[in-house]
Amino acid sequence: MFATAQLLTWGVSFAAVAGVITRPFGWSEWVFAVAGVALLVGLGLIGTGDVLAGVAAGTDVYLFLAGMMMLAEVARREGLFDWLAARAARAAAGSAQRLFLLVYAVGTLVTVFLSNDATAVVLTPAVAAVARAAKAPSAIPYLLVCAFVANAASFVLPISNPANLVIFGEELPPLAEWLSRFALPSLVAIVATYAVLRWTQGADLRGETARDIPIPVLSRGGRLAALGICIGAAILLVASWTGAELGLPTLLCGLATLLAVLVAERSDPRAVLKGISWDTLVLVAGLFVIVRALEKAGVSTVLAGLLRSLVAEGTELAAAVSGIALAFGTNVTNNLPLGLLAGATMAAVDVPEKVTDAILIGIDLGPNLSVTGSLATILWLTALRREGLDFGAWRFLKLGVLVMPPALLLALAALLLQPWT
Repeated sequence: MFATAQLLTWGVSFAAVAGVITRPFGWSEWVFAVAGVALLVGLGLIGTGDVLAGVAAGTDVYLFLAGMMMLAEVARREGLFDWLAARAARAAAGSAQRLFLLVYAVGTLVTVFLSNDATAVVLTPAVAAVARAAKAPSAIPYLLVCAFVANAASFVLPISNPANLVIFGEELPPLAEWLSRFALPSLVAIVATYAVLRWTQGADLRGETARDIPIPVLSRGGRLAALGICIGAAILLVASWTGAELGLPTLLCGLATLLAVLVAERSDPRAVLKGISWDTLVLVAGLFVIVRALEKAGVSTVLAGLLRSLVAEGTELAAAVSGIALAFGTNVTNNLPLGLLAGATMAAVDVPEKVTDAILIGIDLGPNLSVTGSLATILWLTALRREGLDFGAWRFLKLGVLVMPPALLLALAALLLQPWT
C-alpha cells in the first residue's frame, strides 16, 4: 500500500510540474501547481497539515518575491527602465554592437540587484522599445540578452535569483562568504555567456543604429523608484552580509518605495498592485507543497543516497557531476522545484561546500539551455509575445546548446580551481 501511495505521489507531482512547464491549453502555470496539490490531498496522499507546513516553508521566498515584484512594477510604471534603456541606446552612438554590450550591462545590473524575474518581465519590453527607436537591424539579439543574462548573472548575489534562497534555506551564507565563493564563477559565467551570444548574433549586429535617440523625461516618481531600488539594494546587501533573512527587508523596501511614489505622484495604488503577478506567489506556494509531498514519498531519500555515493568518490568529482546533472535536469523539471528538492536533499546529507556551490551553479545556469528551464525564461517568452514577437522553443534550444554548456563548464572549473575556498 505504501509503495502504491508512493508511486501515486511521484506521478501526480511530476504531472503537475510538467503542466507548469508546458502549460497545456494556455492555462497559467499556477493552475497546474494548485491542481496537483488538490489531487494529492483528494487522494489522501498528503494531509492538510502537510499542505500548511509546505506553504509555511516558503514564507521568506514569498516576501522576497512580493517585494521585488513591487519594486519592479513601480519602476516600470514610472518609466525608469525605459529611461535606462534609452540612455544605453544613446550611449551606443550608432553602433549595434556597442548597443548590445550596453544592454547586456544593464541586464546584468538589473538581474544582480532586482532578481532574474525582474529582468525577464520588466526589462524585456523596455529593450524592445529601444531597439525599435534605435532602428536596430533586428530586435532579437537585444531581447535574447534579457533571457540569457537573467540566468547567467543570477548567482552574483543571494538576491539575484529566488532559487538561491530555496537551495540554501536557513543556511544562506553571509554576503562576504557568498562573494568569496561565487564572485569568480559568476564573472566567468557572465563573460562566457556574453561572448557566445555576441558570436552567434554577429550577423544581426552589423550596421548602424539611430544616433539621435529621444530620452524620455524621468518623472519624480521614476527618480523615487530609482532611489528606492538603490536603498533597497543597500539594505539587502547589509542583510546578506549579516546572514539575515532577505524576505521581510525586501517587502518593506518595496512597500516604502510604492508609498513614496504614490504620495509624490498622487496616484492610485490599485494600478500598481494590479500589475504585479500575484499568481507567481501561488505557483511558488504550490511547488513548495508538491516538494514536501515528494520528500514524504522518499524522493529526497533516493537523491540523498545518490549524492552520498558521489561524495564518497571525491569532492571534485561529486561537484562536477552534480552541477552538470542538475543543470540539464532544470530543463526537465524547471529550476525552482528542482532547487527545492536539492535544498531538502542537501539538508539530509553532509555535503562539502564545493558540492553545494556546484549544485547552485548548475541550477542557476542550466535554464539557459531551453525555455522550460526557469520561471524567468517562461516570463520572458510571455513578455515577448506581448510585444508581438516570438522565439520558438526549438530555436531557443539550438541557441542554448551553444550558450549554456561553455558557461557552465567554465563556471564549475572556476569554482573548483579557485584556491581561497
